[in-house]
This record gives sequence, C-alpha cells and structure tokens, in this order.
Amino acid sequence: MQDTVTQHQDRRVAIWLLICCALVFAMVVLGGVTRLTGSGLSMVDWKPVTGVLPPLSEAEWLKTFEMYQQSPEFQKVNSHMDVEAFKGIFWLEFLHRLLGRLIAVVFFLPFLVFAAKGYIGKHEWPKYLLMFVLGGMQGLIGWYMVKSGLVNDPHVSQYRLSTHLVAAFLIYGYMFWVALSLLWPRTSGDRHPWFGKALGVTSLVSITIVSGGFVAGLKAGKIFNTFPMMGDYWIPPGVMALAPAWRNFFDNPATVQLDHRILAITTFFVVVTFWARIRKTGLSARATTAVHGLLAALIVQLTLGILTLLYFVPTTLAATHQAVAVMLFTAALYVAHCLRDSSAKPASGHTRSRNAGH
Repeated sequence: MQDTVTQHQDRRVAIWLLICCALVFAMVVLGGVTRLTGSGLSMVDWKPVTGVLPPLSEAEWLKTFEMYQQSPEFQKVNSHMDVEAFKGIFWLEFLHRLLGRLIAVVFFLPFLVFAAKGYIGKHEWPKYLLMFVLGGMQGLIGWYMVKSGLVNDPHVSQYRLSTHLVAAFLIYGYMFWVALSLLWPRTSGDRHPWFGKALGVTSLVSITIVSGGFVAGLKAGKIFNTFPMMGDYWIPPGVMALAPAWRNFFDNPATVQLDHRILAITTFFVVVTFWARIRKTGLSARATTAVHGLLAALIVQLTLGILTLLYFVPTTLAATHQAVAVMLFTAALYVAHCLRDSSAKPASGHTRSRNAGH
C-alpha cells in the first residue's frame, strides 16, 4: 500500500515537472519568433517585478516608445516606426518575458505544496531548488543578451544568444530527466550496453543545436541558400578569413553555417546507424518506441533545416525548425533514459521505495 501511495505521489510530481517542461518549450519557441521578427530589443529596460504589466494608457505607450526611440536599433534600423508599429514588436518581447515569470510561478508554488505534503522529501529539495535557481539565472542571461544589442551595433551577441539557448535546454533537460525518473525509476543496477552510445548521440544532438544558435545569432542562414553545396562550393572561400583561426568557428557566418551543415549531416548518419544497430540488441517496448521517435524527429528536423535555408529563413519555417530541435533533444534524452535501466518498465508494473534511484 505504501509503495502504491508513493507511486501516486511521484506521478503527480512528474506531471507537474512535465507541465513546466512544456512551458519552457513554449518559451524557447516564442523566443525564436521574437528574434526572427526583430522584436527582441523593443523593451530597453528590465523590471523583473514591476514589469509584469504592459503600458495601459496612450500616455504610457508614448513614454515606452520614447524610451525605444533612444535605442540604437530605432535610430539605425527602425526610425520609420510610429507608436502603432512599435506595439507590434513590443508585444512579442513582452509576452516572452511574461511567460518567463509565469514559469517561475508555476514551478515555485507547486513545489512549496508538494514539499509541505511530503511528496518531495527533504533530501530531494536541493535538486528542485537548483532548477529554480537555474531558471532565475536564465532570466539574468536573457537580459545580459538583450543588453548586448542596446549598443552602437544593434544586434545581440551570438555568444550571449547561444548561452541563453544552452541554459534553456539545460533547465528543460534536467526537469525532463527528473520527471522520467519519477515515472520510470530504475529497477536494477544494470544498464543497457548501448547506454553510453545513447549519451553520445544526445551530446552530438546538443552540440548541433548549439551550433544552430550561432547560425541564428550571426544570421548565417541568410547566405549560401543552396543545398547540398554552398553556392558553387562545397567549402566556400573565406571560411578561415579571421585571425586568430578559432574566431572563424564563432564569428564568421560562412564558417558557422558550414559547421552547422557538417554537424547536422553527421548527426543524421550517426542516428541512422544507431537506430539500425540497436534494434538488433533486444529492447523493451518503451525503448523501441523511443528509438523510432528519435529517428522520426531527426528526419523532420533535417528536412526543416534544409527548407529553412532554401527559402531564406522565413519566420514560420525557422520557428518550426527551432521547435523541432527541442523535440529532437527530448527524443534523444528519452532514449538515453530508457537505456539507463536494461529492464525499465512503466512505474505501475513494479514497486519501489522513496529512495529508489532518481
């Protein structure tokens, strides 16, 4: 009976974490749309508490617009804008920040309830508090990123944008893994022999996504809009034009796009090989479904990436490409989690103690 109660409690905590994951997913997608529509620099100040409300009167709108008019982006890019056009870019950035605040509330209040009820034991509090701290740091990183564009050159730093993206995936991945561990706790000390390879696949997917952050930050998808060749070249001229050489991999748009292409194609062949070979090793039904899902997500993501490039990065395709990147990362993590226990089964199929490995 006690084990059944514990499983019920763990399931409720896991559902809460998965809801938080869904909100972070929405945050990543909305952040991508904000960037793609040029809305990210529309709010030139950061008020974590008082900024929860938008301008509520015409006078407040005019004051907010006047602040934006002092920014380099308005003066060098959007000087044609009036207050009505400004509202169009303001709302996306406002909603992006508002969603961040909502995630904090949706995370912290249920945590207090679950902790008070004993659903989350005291020995587990640090991992949830770490999630909350990481979320707070993500807000700071986001503002740090925006500040990089409130200077003479009104473009956010690709380094800060990629850091912001990595932090979002880190928070998402951590919550997702803990949720899976509550739903499917380990039942043995053995791991599937391919667990390490699954972690390798997840790492490769993650690196490819990070390289995509640099592509986005440098707007490198706007050049060489052909595939598989880059214009008339397999390796375009100028890929090592910057000195020192390492800068080309982070500051040179042609090199950054080439890197992303190589990583994406490498990931494709690695995952296809992984899928073909692991199916012969004997998998549980859950792991089999997970491996098929990983391959499907990869095929969709690669197709979207090519189409986004060929059509000069339209907002809808590019935002979908970013959304599916999260789905691909999710699928890779799910596969790795399935393989961390060679005999993993749904939580309803066994009993466990509160201290079973998360």
